[in-house]
Amino acid sequence: MKYAIITGASKGLGYSVAKLLLEKGIHVIGISRTEPDGLKKIAETSNVTFQQFQCDLGDVEEIETTFGKIKSQWGEGVSDLYLVNNAAVVEPVDQAMNMKSSDLAYHVKVNTIAPMVMTNLFLREAVSKGIRFIGSTVTSGAAERPVSGWSAYCSTKASINMYTETVAIEQDEKGTGNKVFAFSPGIMDTGMQEKIRSASPDEFSAVETFKSYKENKALKDTDTVGGVLVDILTDEANLENGKIYHVKDYLS
Repeated sequence: MKYAIITGASKGLGYSVAKLLLEKGIHVIGISRTEPDGLKKIAETSNVTFQQFQCDLGDVEEIETTFGKIKSQWGEGVSDLYLVNNAAVVEPVDQAMNMKSSDLAYHVKVNTIAPMVMTNLFLREAVSKGIRFIGSTVTSGAAERPVSGWSAYCSTKASINMYTETVAIEQDEKGTGNKVFAFSPGIMDTGMQEKIRSASPDEFSAVETFKSYKENKALKDTDTVGGVLVDILTDEANLENGKIYHVKDYLS
């Protein structure tokens, strides 16, 4: 059996990825704060299962507890394990000197620590059980260039890219065959984009540019972007360990 764990599966890109994996006959476990609509029905139609676990990804102890609940349900029949670290926050959007320390700390926990902890835990479990592991984390073009008002977001996504490349080297050195990669989805029509557009020019100087993306219908559909991510994730023979994939290389 093949299983996929997806964070932030209740909406946006995470929901699209969950739906597409279920349709491919892969069992899906969603981790998010809210219950997604329709995924259990899709799972039934595809003769697989969908399970939902609530978890605050800003709380490491809660992540570890959720991991324990998930792994305790598995028998001996799991052959492949996919992990999609999709959940992230963009707030605080503001000049660095104006950020509250508590807001910055929570941002780092969700965007950097949570995907690292998730990958570490499930990778360790896969290695111990002889399960093939493919781990992915959603990154951003902001990881590769500074954006005024996004000091937290740019920094946390950049750290995920380096983490991905480092873990890939480790797995290659051990010859496990396990792979990790990061995926940059570009600009999509999601709730995160709504939050970005709600920022003031003082907080985020490029806010008018992001408003124009919506007005000019330049935001990509999450199902389309999710399809690219799922294709990369499940094409194990051609998947490059440690690579930072960009959706722009697949969609015009």
